[in-house]
Amino acid sequence: MYIKRILWAVALIGLVIFAVIAYYIYGAMFSPNTKFESEKVYVHIATDDNYTLVRQQLDSLLEDMDTFDALARRKKYISNVKPGRFIIEKGMNNNEIINSIRSRNIPLQVSFNNQNSLEVLAGRIGEQIEADSLSLLGAMNNSDFLKNNGFNKQTALGMYLPNSYEFFWNTDAKGFRDRMLKEYHRFWNDSRLKKAEAIDMTPNEVITMASIVYEETKQKSEQPRVAGVYFNRIRIGMPLQADPTIRFAAYQLPEYKNTIIKRVLNKHKEINSPYNTYTNRGLPPGPIAMPDLSAIDAVLNYENHNYLYFVADAERLGFHKFAKTLSQHNANARRYHNYLNQQGILR
Repeated sequence: MYIKRILWAVALIGLVIFAVIAYYIYGAMFSPNTKFESEKVYVHIATDDNYTLVRQQLDSLLEDMDTFDALARRKKYISNVKPGRFIIEKGMNNNEIINSIRSRNIPLQVSFNNQNSLEVLAGRIGEQIEADSLSLLGAMNNSDFLKNNGFNKQTALGMYLPNSYEFFWNTDAKGFRDRMLKEYHRFWNDSRLKKAEAIDMTPNEVITMASIVYEETKQKSEQPRVAGVYFNRIRIGMPLQADPTIRFAAYQLPEYKNTIIKRVLNKHKEINSPYNTYTNRGLPPGPIAMPDLSAIDAVLNYENHNYLYFVADAERLGFHKFAKTLSQHNANARRYHNYLNQQGILR
């Protein structure tokens, strides 16, 4: 009888201990354990982060780190940290949090436009993914990569087509660059390649032309007409005489760093540079800017006309007046120059 009581007591104690352990495990796994007020937060775990670094991020987000540690240890997350961008929603329990940061890497939209150099582009991308700007720039400028894919230092910017793309946050520099090469080839489908061949241009040359067109006008409706002017000039052996290329050439010189040229003057047209399309015939060595996709298609589908000249329209800012003869153009130019003078824009 005495032994039975002992056995019942031991069993009862065991049940109590089991209940306590079960309660603790249930609490560790299924009780809400967040303390932020927003509906959700993003956690960014870098490729080389260990559990200690992950824990530092979570410390300000979770109510009870001890129970989280216990479950993370039990689920072997401590030794199996995964990089990426993860969501923790308000009211999640430890089990849900661990499942989320272990296997639910959330992609994000990486966007860029009008970054007019690889350096600026690398900085822009480095703000959006794990790869830093220096590693991105190194990958973009890699000489073997450029040579193997038909680019050089002057044309490399043309590989990056402005748009929004879905990436995982933990994408590295080479991963970003290689994905952009795939997007470049996807853009240059058979239809566009045939159009480029029909106008006797390579994709690099089309993008170079498009960069000039884009810098001349942001009006999509005008871009095919502006492109047509440049093709007419090429056809008769006339220099492109594109003011945006003069600005680009000037900005490469120390004396024009951190300046804005609002008015191209004769002294600018004398700058010794392969990008000076007043003194050099044909296209410059590479794009002077990152053109919108609309400008690329405007070159491929340029307007057939007899215009050889255009100048900004003082009566409709953002648009241009087109002319077939130099005398017509000079009259249009005088009106625009008068407008600049009235505005006090002298250089």
